[in-house]
Amino acid sequence: LEIALLARKANPTVRVVSRVANDVLREAVANDNGAGAILDVADLAAPAVVEACLSQATHDFDAAGMTFLVSGKTASREATLRELYGDLAPVAVIHGEDSPTPGEIEVCPGRDQRVHAGDWTMMIGTADELAAQGIKVPRSSRARTRRTVFGRTIDVIRGVVNDFNPTFYPVVGATLVVLITATLVLRFGYRPPPKMGWVDAFYFTVETMTTTGYGDFSFVNQPTWLRTFSTLLMFSGVTTTALLVSFVADVLLSRRFIFASARPRVGHLRNHIVVVGLSGLGMRVVQDLTVAGYDVAVIEQNEENRFLSAVRDLDVPVIFGDATLRQTLQSARVDRARAVAVLTRDDIINIETGIVLTEMLGKKTATREHWTDIPLVLRVYDRTLGFAVAQRFGFENVRSTVELAVPYFIGAAIGLQVLGTFSVGQASFVVGGMQVAAGSELDGLRMFELSTQARVIAIVTSNGLLKLHPRRDARLHADDTVYLVGPYRELIDTLRRGRPPRQPGADDGRKPTSKAG
Repeated sequence: LEIALLARKANPTVRVVSRVANDVLREAVANDNGAGAILDVADLAAPAVVEACLSQATHDFDAAGMTFLVSGKTASREATLRELYGDLAPVAVIHGEDSPTPGEIEVCPGRDQRVHAGDWTMMIGTADELAAQGIKVPRSSRARTRRTVFGRTIDVIRGVVNDFNPTFYPVVGATLVVLITATLVLRFGYRPPPKMGWVDAFYFTVETMTTTGYGDFSFVNQPTWLRTFSTLLMFSGVTTTALLVSFVADVLLSRRFIFASARPRVGHLRNHIVVVGLSGLGMRVVQDLTVAGYDVAVIEQNEENRFLSAVRDLDVPVIFGDATLRQTLQSARVDRARAVAVLTRDDIINIETGIVLTEMLGKKTATREHWTDIPLVLRVYDRTLGFAVAQRFGFENVRSTVELAVPYFIGAAIGLQVLGTFSVGQASFVVGGMQVAAGSELDGLRMFELSTQARVIAIVTSNGLLKLHPRRDARLHADDTVYLVGPYRELIDTLRRGRPPRQPGADDGRKPTSKAG
């Protein structure tokens, strides 16, 4: 933050691209920031995590004033992509079991690429174009489970009862024994005047145990044994009362009381999504899922987490505990969940939790065919580690926050427009656009001369004409706006070629060298 502010002060025209996680600071710095961008990794990565949780094979984004969709479908027969989907632009093909190379991903293949029955194909186009080729776009009509006031009250009571220290209940039992015994003794042993009834005996017992002493009853004129009994009653009453107050205060004054109904509430959930870890990314995912109408349960270890109040406002139950323990995961009913997203800030904890979950839920292997089909999404910060973990343990939805967010930072730094990111298997894709500068490498270039792993989906010419899915022999011209999709490294490299050429003699930022050294 300090460097970003100093850079802007030093050069009002420089592109300042900064990562700021705090919402308040980010909005304040973004105002009048000028060229560049103030970004939050959690905001950029959350949509990909949500899509993985919901097993969404459709990704939408706006480009050239239109809404495009990337959607997947299993190839019904062996044929070329052109024969199956016409002019739709291919994004990726994941070979199926009938293919010579099962599991292999082909990035941005040509329309004449031949696929086998069972291959998973990802195509891009408008909703009407996809529908015309038989690719249905799923629509979510999910509504969150709403319990009655009575049901929520019962959940709260159960939660509070279960949240007390286990020693609380023996103390309550001892207190009742003392109370009943003393009431019986006073009812039959207290001498008149006046004679003590049941209500008076109970009242005087409570008065003595709490050492209130209103003066309406007294042990002054009672037998020695009864006065001795009253002394023991006062000591035992003070002790049990103090213990009860301490146990009640422990619950009422702790944050656990606020979320006391979490476990019984989760017990009623079905088809919910479990989010492990209230990191910045976890909080964004919880918000997006609840806004979309899905039931969510959270597992968090830190009872002082700063996002707890926000989760409470969303009416999302929180279970406190260590997610690497089976008991904690079982209390969140992961066996009945729609998906589990492990999003703590610690990669090792995320990986360990993922391994425990696969052991609990079952994993399809050569000797074990049972699999619950519950998507497991793991956040791993480092892209290389995430890829290695996915290969080693068979995780299908490892998401690297670096890989998801870095295209936005690079795009903002070099003046490119990043429209969205999405994942196909473990491969990440970016949708971006830029205006072709006169004299740039892209000026006059034909489509087939571009990177083989970047797919042009639309061109808006300098006179405003829109060209969808341009042919391979189409040319780019100065002032055209080109929209592409592909892996972010190839895509950004392609888009950079559309920047204005460096002027001869321009300072390239390096100090001159001499033979003299």
